[in-house]
Amino acid sequence: MYVNEGIRARELRLIDHNGDQLGIKSRIEALEIAARANLDLVLVAPTAKPPVARVMDYGKFKFEQQKKEREVRKNQKIINLKEVRLSPTIDEHDFQTKLRNAIKFLQAGDKVKASIRFRGRAITHKEIGQRVLDRFAELCKEVSTVEVKPKMEGRSMFLILAPTAEKK
Repeated sequence: MYVNEGIRARELRLIDHNGDQLGIKSRIEALEIAARANLDLVLVAPTAKPPVARVMDYGKFKFEQQKKEREVRKNQKIINLKEVRLSPTIDEHDFQTKLRNAIKFLQAGDKVKASIRFRGRAITHKEIGQRVLDRFAELCKEVSTVEVKPKMEGRSMFLILAPTAEKK
């Protein structure tokens, strides 16, 4: 952003510190007006014809912008993708343990990727893996929604669950 002597345009459309338009002024006139008000001349729209400049306290303006950016960053929620690995021949107790972990991740606000890796000849029975993933999604449905339906990718089948929007 161009400030004071950094502005090179001959003529500027000038806006004073109250937001009132002062019309088109030469660069020198605009700098004098800013100096009399004890403020800075800031180019806010350099591509306009003629360029638009504003009389303002540039330091305060920069500080306010940084404050807004910090506020936005503070309110951002970072969603992680946690993975739960299953197998087509998973035992009931193992399945329940993986299910408990997935529900815990979903309640914490993270997405869960449930994947099944087919080994050897198990890939010929994809429907078994499909049933395991469908059952997994069905049991997680109270705290999640299916974002990506079960699909094959190489020797793995996976589905992605996203936490439901409602907060407790």
